[in-house]
Amino acid sequence: MEHVLEALVVRHTHRVPAPRGSAGDSAAAARQFDAALASAGFKLSAELLARLSDLSGAAVLHTARRTLRTVAEMSGDHVRHNTYFIDFPANVPDTEEFWARCVAEALSDPEAREGVLSQLASGFLNLLSLPSYGRYQHTYEELLAAQDELIAAAGDRVTVLHLGRDLDTELTALYLSLAGSTTPLGEEHLSDLGVLAGRCARGPQPEAIPIRENRAVVNAARLAVGADLLVDTVTDVLRLACALSGGDVTLLEPTRFRTLPRPVRRALLAALDALIAATPAKLSDVTAHREPFKRLGERLHPHEYPRWPHAAQVFAVARGERRARTLDSRVEERLADLDVPGAVRMLSSSPGRLFRALDHLLRIAVDDAERDLVVDTAVRVAPQVSGRVVLSVREHFHNRERETGEPRIFINRRGRGWATPDARPPVPADARDRLTKALDAEIRRRLPTPERVLVDPAVLDVALPLSGRATTAGLGVLPRGSRSPVDGDRLRFFTYWKQTAHRTDYDLSALLLNTDYSTDAWLSYTSLKTVGGTHSGDITTAPDGASEFIDLSLERIPAAFIVPQVNIYAGEDFETVEESFFGFMLRDAEQKGRPFEPRTVRMKSDLRGTGRVALPLVFRREDDGRWRAKWLHLYLRGISAANRVEENQVSVAKLVRAVVERDYLTVRHLVSLLSTPTTTLDHWHPGTPPPPEPVLYIGLERPEGLHPDSQVVTVENLRDLIPG
Repeated sequence: MEHVLEALVVRHTHRVPAPRGSAGDSAAAARQFDAALASAGFKLSAELLARLSDLSGAAVLHTARRTLRTVAEMSGDHVRHNTYFIDFPANVPDTEEFWARCVAEALSDPEAREGVLSQLASGFLNLLSLPSYGRYQHTYEELLAAQDELIAAAGDRVTVLHLGRDLDTELTALYLSLAGSTTPLGEEHLSDLGVLAGRCARGPQPEAIPIRENRAVVNAARLAVGADLLVDTVTDVLRLACALSGGDVTLLEPTRFRTLPRPVRRALLAALDALIAATPAKLSDVTAHREPFKRLGERLHPHEYPRWPHAAQVFAVARGERRARTLDSRVEERLADLDVPGAVRMLSSSPGRLFRALDHLLRIAVDDAERDLVVDTAVRVAPQVSGRVVLSVREHFHNRERETGEPRIFINRRGRGWATPDARPPVPADARDRLTKALDAEIRRRLPTPERVLVDPAVLDVALPLSGRATTAGLGVLPRGSRSPVDGDRLRFFTYWKQTAHRTDYDLSALLLNTDYSTDAWLSYTSLKTVGGTHSGDITTAPDGASEFIDLSLERIPAAFIVPQVNIYAGEDFETVEESFFGFMLRDAEQKGRPFEPRTVRMKSDLRGTGRVALPLVFRREDDGRWRAKWLHLYLRGISAANRVEENQVSVAKLVRAVVERDYLTVRHLVSLLSTPTTTLDHWHPGTPPPPEPVLYIGLERPEGLHPDSQVVTVENLRDLIPG
């Protein structure tokens, strides 16, 4: 279990818990460890290298084994990446030539000949019936022997691993950071929080756990050790029941509730009873989740516990035997009557709901007086609204400055996206401007006031992680809407999947779009080559895992946009397969090397969404001729089988346009709010020594040499920038 926890720390913090062992002189072994890391695109910090050099050889070997295994998984190098065409990206044939070759080989195969001839006579040919199609024709070892060695380049990725504190201290700090996060966590981070909570439930706790899903995971651990539950709504209890049943604490998917032990049932019923006894109005929260509460009641048997009559009322509301009007229903009545003052008065008691209704209220207000009431009330209650909601509303109104008719994107909490023209009338400019200035002032009030802030300019265009669901777990992954430069001659996408039980065929594709978002060309199994691009070949089953690649020469690509995507053609979805991920590499033209080289990997992210088409990011040629990536993290629903880039090009183009043309709030915006007369703000560039005094450092990665008392915010904990 300890190695799992160490790996968790390395993944989240890029720190190696302080290695333990007897003293020794292992400088040579430590340098060998550092060299092995370099082949995967990692290196030891000077401090960590020195620490390992003073330990025994056995201690260095122990640390190296565990760390190398972890970084290999981070970059995607823990699996073997083979390609259909052994010389890829060289010697890939045209699609028709390749198919004709497969047919010729099938006709020379006595077992396949008759079936192929029959298909050809009918005018239809199933490529999967050809013996040489869709299956590796050589071993991984043969692939390695056919490829030249990678030539090291200055532009290769180097991720520094720093010396951490002892394992217990690192785990506690990570637990406090995740549990106390002011933004929702992604699926993997929420799972990691569950592991940490089980270990840290008896130790130090965060001052507050504002995110309800986090609270459910922590409550499950607290219940196991007999600690008091942290609940203030009936929905908190429902989420806890989902956590105890191994279900979805976000309440997006139905949970099959388990039979719970009697002590657990008593704890849940007692919590519900205390909440309703103190505030009967909280019964209205039951209506939003009526069906889950009904099913939970069947497991808790509230009729067996007459001493908690208020808990029984919860399930009476769920069954429809008792009425509990919600605030939303009362507000809807006011909005239906265009009674803006009445709706604002009601919503002022629920500031978060008021903020989410601001656009609608400002649009239906009949005069300046009503609009002033809306804005004045929002400004008055803003201190009671969470920072992520304030920032989300600020981003929303910034984008409302655009003309109507521009694309409007909708993204649910599972990453499923769709776009439509924005037909809403505009929000009056004076009300919009007053509101955005007030929101900026509120965020500035909540931000820390350090004496010195050090900012890596490379992080300024990273979008604020207002939700952990706007990103995915992995290496070098940025939140949706972030922009990052693409520095390299060759761009190479890769995807890997391994099926669980059924034949599964994923297709890596790339859609090339013109400046007006019309289709220029595509790369896929139906189009292996185009100007500047090559596909590695179609793999149609993955019992032992399979990889596909697309290689692009950026100078030769005529299109304005490159949209990589992973289509599920057949078999298990992204959440059912044993493993699936996507990433991209950047290389100089002369580097060569294997199809997959971990040190050239710039980004690797897990594929875990509910759609059948994954859209990780888009690459755009800017006016200066340079390419930049904008991160999508989107999924299309697709169809049940045979998803292909040709069939979804219109819907993909709509989504891409909506994200590309939307302005996301970035780190740049928060940094501008941090700039005050009492704060010194400096830019830091890699290779320059940081100042000797403590600073607030904001960057993509932690630099070496920072004062130990510095507060460090990197991509891994960017959520810490979002005020509560």
